[in-house]
Amino acid sequence: MTKQHLVGYARVSSTDQSLDVQEKALLAAGCDIIRAEKRSGTTKEGRDELNLALSILRTGDVLMVTRIDRLARSIGDLQDIVRAVKAKGASLRAIEQPIDTSTAAGKCFLDMLGVFAEFETNLRRERQLEGIASAKARGVYKGRKASIDAGKIKKMKADGVGPSAIAKTLKIGRASVYRALAE
Repeated sequence: MTKQHLVGYARVSSTDQSLDVQEKALLAAGCDIIRAEKRSGTTKEGRDELNLALSILRTGDVLMVTRIDRLARSIGDLQDIVRAVKAKGASLRAIEQPIDTSTAAGKCFLDMLGVFAEFETNLRRERQLEGIASAKARGVYKGRKASIDAGKIKKMKADGVGPSAIAKTLKIGRASVYRALAE
């Protein structure tokens, strides 16, 4: 019989955040493999370390996180991850929450926490949009600074350079050239 592996997964959203606390907690919990990354948890896409952690799970293994929000911020992604873990014959546990998908109570609590994590993300998004709308109304919010010099594009066009050549020269998309010319 093969040894059960505890595969830890740690995640923070931005590059200025530290993974140290999560990694130490996962080590203290007995994880013999830890995968960590600095990526948003709002989607499962592009999370290479999570995908690697899922790919190495075998029957009887446990995917371990400190908290469920480190794994996913949407109920759909969380359910997809749990299904992937289950398909491998493994289970999911959270150190700081009573989550253990090998038990009925743990599965129930996981579903409840997943709903609250998604709710929190949606509230944060609503507050952000309200803040942007308020700033726009006050004339404070201007959006990000233009990265394309429309004047340069118009001058090149006036000099007889075609849109494709302008795009290639400035290393931008043709659609950006057309948008600048339409202004």
